[in-house]
Amino acid sequence: MGDLYVTAALNPTREGRAATASGYLMLFVWLVLLGIAIWAGVSNVTGTEASWKWVLLAVSAIAGTLILCGFYLINPNEAAAIQLFGSYKGTDRETGLRWVLPWLTRRKIAVRANNVISDKIKVNDLRGNPIEMAAQVVWRVTDTAQALFDVEDYKGFVLAQIEAAVRSIGSRYPYDDIEHQEVTLRGNHDEVGAELRKALIERLAVAGITVDECGLTHLAYAQEIAGAMLRRQQAEAVIAARRKLVEGAVTMVEMALQHLSEKDVVQLDDERKAAMVSNLMVVLCGERDTQPVVNTGSLY
Repeated sequence: MGDLYVTAALNPTREGRAATASGYLMLFVWLVLLGIAIWAGVSNVTGTEASWKWVLLAVSAIAGTLILCGFYLINPNEAAAIQLFGSYKGTDRETGLRWVLPWLTRRKIAVRANNVISDKIKVNDLRGNPIEMAAQVVWRVTDTAQALFDVEDYKGFVLAQIEAAVRSIGSRYPYDDIEHQEVTLRGNHDEVGAELRKALIERLAVAGITVDECGLTHLAYAQEIAGAMLRRQQAEAVIAARRKLVEGAVTMVEMALQHLSEKDVVQLDDERKAAMVSNLMVVLCGERDTQPVVNTGSLY
């Protein structure tokens, strides 16, 4: 009988509000204790000595030292995760001078927006062509508890997930489509960027991170096929242009024959129509300027 392995699911941590106090209030208390300690010491030295004053001085000094160890600062767009012997007790997002019990530890984390431009990576697109891609992502921490305690290194986690998401998106679409019938990486930046953002939000949710903006900053064929693909693009562009030119020429010839027939300008039999169509197609589809030939005789 084979061994049975049970994989434990990740128990996500959720951010909560920490029980902290204003540092300015505790600073006032500390100053009062400092004044009491100074008064007790000076009065014992310069006046009548009393043992209770020495006790008062010692108590004030110990309490003041404990209060002094509990001060910390929080800058704008910054937070502090509070822990008690490794147990998460909440997050403080209030800016300014803050105070907490000295035996509680504080881990600061920035919640401001971060801008990352990924390295260029080589990806095979939907048609198997090797391409180079890079993305620009604006992200920020929304849940400090998840970012600090649910992943090992949340910044490294972001970089790894950006690369994975770019590879996934790059393999779903072709680089280009000359007929514009498919969603492509080169021709549909908004759609591709929106799908990349959605994929990143799903991937980074486990770390308490959201994505505000993202898009491709680099998109090109890999060097080994860049020349061949450029020639193919040029050939496809020429073919597409020729197709449009022929379609337009045929439409113009049809209009010319229809107007001549409706207004009874000239009566054309099939042979004359064929000659007229041939001449018009040469004029409309030719790459060089045509030279008119004056016919002074009869077609027959």
